[in-house]
Amino acid sequence: MKVDVNGNVLPKGAVAEMPISRAPIQFKPVDYMTDEELFAIPTGSVFVYDIECYRNFFYIAFKCIQSGKVIDFEISPDVSYNRAKLRWMLWRYCFVGFNSRKYDIFMLLRSLDEFVTNDELKDMSDDIIKNELTGFDITRKYKIEVPNINHIDLIEVAPLSASLKTYGGRLHSKRMQDLPYPEWHVLTYDEAQFVKNYCANDLDVTEQMLIELREQLSLRETMGKEYNLDLRSKSDAQVAEAVIGKEIAKLTGGYPKKPTIQPGTLFRYQVPEFIKFQTPQLQKALEDIRGAMFEVSFSGEPKWPEGLGVSEKGKDGKLVWSIPVRMGSSVYKVKMGGLHSSEKSIAHVADADTIISDHDVESYYPRIILNQGLYPQHLGPAFLDVFGTIVERRVAAKRSGDKITADSLKITINGTFGKLGSKYSIIYAPDLLLQVTISGQLLLLMLIERFELAGISVISANTDGIVIKLPKSKLALRDEIIRQWESETAFKTEETRYLGVYSRDVNNYIAIKQKFDKASKEWLPEADGYKGKGAFSNPWADPKAAIFRFHKNPETTICIEAATNFILQGKPIEETIMESRDITKFITVRAVKGGGHKDGEYLGKVVRWYYAEGDFTAIHYVASGNKVPKTEGACPCMDLPEHFPNNVNFGWYVKATTDILTNIGCIAKKESAALI
Repeated sequence: MKVDVNGNVLPKGAVAEMPISRAPIQFKPVDYMTDEELFAIPTGSVFVYDIECYRNFFYIAFKCIQSGKVIDFEISPDVSYNRAKLRWMLWRYCFVGFNSRKYDIFMLLRSLDEFVTNDELKDMSDDIIKNELTGFDITRKYKIEVPNINHIDLIEVAPLSASLKTYGGRLHSKRMQDLPYPEWHVLTYDEAQFVKNYCANDLDVTEQMLIELREQLSLRETMGKEYNLDLRSKSDAQVAEAVIGKEIAKLTGGYPKKPTIQPGTLFRYQVPEFIKFQTPQLQKALEDIRGAMFEVSFSGEPKWPEGLGVSEKGKDGKLVWSIPVRMGSSVYKVKMGGLHSSEKSIAHVADADTIISDHDVESYYPRIILNQGLYPQHLGPAFLDVFGTIVERRVAAKRSGDKITADSLKITINGTFGKLGSKYSIIYAPDLLLQVTISGQLLLLMLIERFELAGISVISANTDGIVIKLPKSKLALRDEIIRQWESETAFKTEETRYLGVYSRDVNNYIAIKQKFDKASKEWLPEADGYKGKGAFSNPWADPKAAIFRFHKNPETTICIEAATNFILQGKPIEETIMESRDITKFITVRAVKGGGHKDGEYLGKVVRWYYAEGDFTAIHYVASGNKVPKTEGACPCMDLPEHFPNNVNFGWYVKATTDILTNIGCIAKKESAALI
């Protein structure tokens, strides 16, 4: 096995292009707590914590959210481990970690054994991380009993899945730092001090996550009190499973068990009576789907049958099958998942005679489940009683302005659908997953077909809604088509109007919202902000969308700001960019597998940079030496500077913004002059 000087394993045959060095890291100041200060902290106070483990060094650090001070425990040749004080803390305070239910809590409990050695702790750490032993395996192998500790793990509460370093980059943490020394390294005394400082930085990031997730945790606490469950460390889908499982147990007398459905099991899509089409191509598509057999894959989800529709190569090179449907100016693909249209680099603008309206279906997937009376066979109709009550309670809470209840129940509703395809869940029902997703697409196609046959253009469609463009003279016709569709399907739609929609494609666009006056109940000819989707969303600029900062890495958001200012106000791109002195708007964060370096200086496995004038080199992968995409001229910014840098390449950001406006059809693409 070959490794570079940083301990990174190199692929077979690969050689690092040059010796990689680590830049000297300045110590971040850490304010440590005295025992007197610790004993004065009230019971139930919150500490974030993290653990580092080496062959000759075991370290736990806790940071008090109330005071900002740190208290630590160490097993090493230089320090004695105060187990009595650590036990006292465990029974007195609330502890918050990241991935701590799978790692830190077991390591902490094992460290309480007065005879345990550093080597034994490292072996257990390797079992968890390298050998991927589960919590059950760890407790059995090492004879650990997990007491009832006031403990929260943020990894599931945070949306999607990412590392702590990545979340730190998404939340604009002051410092992004990799472990200073490889986990197998034997530390010197001075090196151990660097590891302590690194751990303190991880505490800062964990604290930042805790603050950003406070609303989600508050909702889980509220639900936990109602259902007498500890939901604080659970994802939306896990919350749904716990709540529905307990409510079904109340009705049936027994807690439900997950079903066993073998891979290869076949079933059909059951076509609801109210799904009907008028055009031959959609009638044929419906009959093809009706006659198809869907198979449960090894992952537990249903597979789209080979031969159903046409195939094309996916991103991984494998064939992907779908049924293409052409209506109006779009091609829609019916397949596993939601419906998507096929627009590319196009702008649609409303005027005095033209309306652009977005029609989303209210609680689309939950209503499909309830309207069709769908329930997992092993749960029986009790599932519908429980799920229907939750949906109706949420609708009533939303209408009455009870945001806390409405948001709490939304977690359960959305999470339920997420568990239909999980073979490890008590809600697992792959046939229902198929029934919901296929019905969702066909029902939207019914509405799209009616609009197109009436001469009303559908310019976009995505999972649970459509955007249409029509002359004002057809407004009454539009409303009648929607009313009839809602009557037949038992759905309700919500309207939003746009002054303009600028699309790179169906998942990446900027839509300028039109203002609605609640008093007069009229749409006014003025903008009411914008909606950015995909690459053009900017949750860092919208406090109401803060949770979506966990979803994506920041990438030169100043360009999104400049593009929207240009569209909304006609403000020159250069003005927005040159006026800003917020470096977080200029940075890009990217995960770099195996770690990246810039001119031989190691940066880390998650890298942050801005584009600088006079810089012509790129960031490279340590293992392969290949260039990290889009990093020519990148200036690493692993520590956010106190002051705005004087070498920012404003011209780069102006060009990038111009490219955005071109790609979304807002400005014309410059054509090359003819050679002759």
